[in-house]
Amino acid sequence: DPDGRTLTGRAEVPVPEAKVRLLLAGLLAHAPHPLSVDRLVELLWAERLPHHPANALQTKVSRLRRVLDAAEPGARDLIVSLPAGYALTVAPDHTDLGCFTSLTTRARAAQDLRTRASLLTRALDLWRGDPFDGVRGGSTRDDDSGDTVVRPVRERLAEERLGAIEDLAEARLALGEHRYLTAELEEAARRNPLRERLRALHLRALYGSGRQAEALTAYAELRELLARELGADPGPQLAALHQAMLRQDPSLSATPPS
Repeated sequence: DPDGRTLTGRAEVPVPEAKVRLLLAGLLAHAPHPLSVDRLVELLWAERLPHHPANALQTKVSRLRRVLDAAEPGARDLIVSLPAGYALTVAPDHTDLGCFTSLTTRARAAQDLRTRASLLTRALDLWRGDPFDGVRGGSTRDDDSGDTVVRPVRERLAEERLGAIEDLAEARLALGEHRYLTAELEEAARRNPLRERLRALHLRALYGSGRQAEALTAYAELRELLARELGADPGPQLAALHQAMLRQDPSLSATPPS
């Protein structure tokens, strides 16, 4: 964990140096596959290369190995040097990312709604803030656009998290938990105002909670936002939901399965 937890989760050990945290993030993001020396050097230093990049990288790897060993004796061996570069040979179930992926995969295969909701809740409980939050590449740019190692993984994980939030909301709506979802879906929609599936889930939660007027108002506001920001109309899912709300479709009611 780039924020300082060990890979096994048995103890918390600080990783005080920014570039060592960045190295750990890069290796974690691609584990168990290796990252080449060139890509790791690019990640850590970008256009501000040290005089001897390979030697400087080796120094950072040694420091990371010491940090891991302090967390758990022998953990330094998780970082292996290969002809292709360096790799973190950690089992998927020893990382939050691996556990998250396993739980969401099991959830999507589960037929029972309560089992699916439980697995997705456990997966989302693993999150503490944004993925690799506070980990920046060595570029001098104001943003992280030059980071081709961690940034794509960060973006993919953020998308997977949102997908899990939406899948959990779908399951809980099917269980009739509309009124318990309105607040958290409102917050998620506020953070992702143009994400149509999420907005549709929020509208369904409002409508099924007896707040039909609010749901229709929220749809009208979303339609205006999409037109203003994207020059687009609501997609087919949202348009169909709007028509269902207008005709007071009974399927939108919060009726838990028998």
